[in-house]
Amino acid sequence: MATAMPTPSPIHVVGGGLAGSEAAWQIASAGIPVILHEMRGVERTPAHHTADFAELVCSNSFRSDEAEKSAIGLLHEEMRRLDSLILSAADKHRVPAGNALAMDRDGYSAEVTARLTAHPLVEIRRELVAGLPPEDWGQTIIATGPLTAAPLAEAIRAETGEEALAFFDAIAPIVHHESIDFSIAWMQSRWDKGDGKDYINCPMDKAQYEAFVQALLDGEKGDFKDWEKDTPYFDGCMPIEVMAERGRETLRYGPMKPVGLDDPRTGRWPYAVIQLRQDNALGTLWNMVGFQTKLKHAEQVRIFRTIPGLENAEFARLGGLHRNTFLNSPKLLDRQFRLKSRPHIRFAGQITGCEGYVESASIGLLAGRFAAAEALGASLAPPPPTTALGALLSHITGDADAESFQPMNVNFGLFPPLPEKVRKADRKAGQANRAREDLGRWMADAERLATAA
Repeated sequence: MATAMPTPSPIHVVGGGLAGSEAAWQIASAGIPVILHEMRGVERTPAHHTADFAELVCSNSFRSDEAEKSAIGLLHEEMRRLDSLILSAADKHRVPAGNALAMDRDGYSAEVTARLTAHPLVEIRRELVAGLPPEDWGQTIIATGPLTAAPLAEAIRAETGEEALAFFDAIAPIVHHESIDFSIAWMQSRWDKGDGKDYINCPMDKAQYEAFVQALLDGEKGDFKDWEKDTPYFDGCMPIEVMAERGRETLRYGPMKPVGLDDPRTGRWPYAVIQLRQDNALGTLWNMVGFQTKLKHAEQVRIFRTIPGLENAEFARLGGLHRNTFLNSPKLLDRQFRLKSRPHIRFAGQITGCEGYVESASIGLLAGRFAAAEALGASLAPPPPTTALGALLSHITGDADAESFQPMNVNFGLFPPLPEKVRKADRKAGQANRAREDLGRWMADAERLATAA
């Protein structure tokens, strides 16, 4: 008679948002008990209105559902293939929204709550976790999102030594390299330091600079939510329009200073310069240095496309300003989202430095699967970076520059380029097809691993 395998110890998940709900579902689906801790029900947050799991605080949309045309649509498809609770509930409560996946928010959250509550391997504890999970909890996933409770945020800060928690982070736009006009822009480091070509430079003459500053001052700005109004700016991320308000020449002596940069068309320093710094290992994405902003998105596109060399810029991410709690994940987490200093703790969701509902849930999905595999005595390899899941994981856990790391949505700029030349119009479809094939192989390998365990 075969000896029954002992039931693995429960895995703890802290936070019942999208990432925590998805992580708990994936763990329980693997046959492993999970204890889901959620403070809503006993403690309120300034943004949530219910005690339901996976509550949608802002929009009720998961954005484009077109896998052939958008990275977020491809991420939807990959998560559906991996039995995502979040996508399943969204599909069940879908409402008309053109090509977007939008849902009845109350029905969707109630569905997630009901399915987790009914699962025999999920234990729900309504309580505030006020510090880092102790080692005797065993494996734990922290998925507490951008509104992590102050005691836990302070404990994370004390453990990591990072200062990137609970402030307004002003995020700079990121541009696709292929959309920059190099008949105007050029590669050069200030004073030719480093390898001499670490930055892309976009020059301005005096008239262009003065018009640009005026546009920043006149541009429509985003409003703060009530629960954000009392949170101070992070001094290292002052919005560019706030700097412009301090004086018309302020930017020329700050992020737009031209000294040490020779425009190859004139052989002289421009009046002002916008610099872009490489933002990912592939060199496909470039960050506008010092251009964190609270301008509304349409205004950013309009104003930033007046910059010489960026007239046709395509943005992988536009700037933003909001209260956020996130880790410097490329520095602090390994490729399975484990905290390097305390590997029994994983992080998932927005706190890892991703933006968006679906991106947060996808990191919860992966963290749950990694934890489940470890509980079964196996080691699950990360999905290939050619997939939407793998590209996002790679960016968060090592491919992004730790010195300038900021939260980001999934986009095709995070994917390795296709090995062969493809027409621009066919590129996204080609990346989607490659992702499907590579995810299929990864899923087959994971299935063999689970069977062996």
